[in-house]
Amino acid sequence: MMKRREFVTRSVGVGLLGAVAPMFGGLDTLASQPAVQGNYDLAAVRGGTPPQMFDKAMEAIGGMGRFVKQGQRVLIKPNIGWDTPPERAANTNPDLVGRMVKAAFEAGASDVFVFDHTCDQWDRAYRNSGIEAAVRENGGTIVPGNNERNYREVSIPNAKILKTTKVHEMVLNTDVFINVPVLKHHGSTTVTLAIKNLMGCVWDRRFYHANNLSQCIADFLAFKKPDLNVIDGYRMMTRNGPRGVSVADVVDLGALVAGSDIVAVDAAATLMFGSQPNDIAHIRIAEEMGFGTTNLEQLSINRIRI
Repeated sequence: MMKRREFVTRSVGVGLLGAVAPMFGGLDTLASQPAVQGNYDLAAVRGGTPPQMFDKAMEAIGGMGRFVKQGQRVLIKPNIGWDTPPERAANTNPDLVGRMVKAAFEAGASDVFVFDHTCDQWDRAYRNSGIEAAVRENGGTIVPGNNERNYREVSIPNAKILKTTKVHEMVLNTDVFINVPVLKHHGSTTVTLAIKNLMGCVWDRRFYHANNLSQCIADFLAFKKPDLNVIDGYRMMTRNGPRGVSVADVVDLGALVAGSDIVAVDAAATLMFGSQPNDIAHIRIAEEMGFGTTNLEQLSINRIRI
């Protein structure tokens, strides 16, 4: 595993300066507005296990009960794209996903479903990521995303390029949509975070790559924005994303970011990665289309150290 000092000082495109990185990356220097009725817009947590950081973040932004009501059907969408073990950080941490499933039930959910349209063979990715077991241990239902018959054609009138696409039926047939990507490098988009994670909801991703990838990524938000976004930065892939090559690509960051504004959450995580949000095309486009803000100083941010 790459040591923290090595991560900070070597050139990996993660622009954190100095011998010791700031506790919250670029978030450290930002001003923050007061919380409204005790609930923050955004929570950034460092230092605990994924479940501990999730619980602290949810306390700061109003609790899972703010997003999940009694009897609702919940869809949780992690990264499960790759047939790799958790220490490679190509997929969302399984302990985090398991805790989120349990928290949704604790808030009153009747059913909790977890799925992704994987890149590697779906059953191996689900199993070897550790996510399948974590979901089942906490009472959730794993749903495959590998069959086109489970996707439905939808129109997106306000999109600029992605005017129609086939979306998985679970996105259409559940009450609450929770997005939980992993914070990692991506060769095409620099980072892959909450907005880009939604590519795993559609059948034809080749259309994105052939027709302005960044615009299509942003366009999907004209159809559906998650109710809650939680970014897993417990382990962070710093290079060779989105799949990575080995644990040499990974640093133990020990971080988590959560909030309802998907653009703001991505902006905060991008700063923690060491890049600027406006340098990430799909984040910039999403803000221009009115789907959220990268101006984090307008928001109330709770920075929590465990």
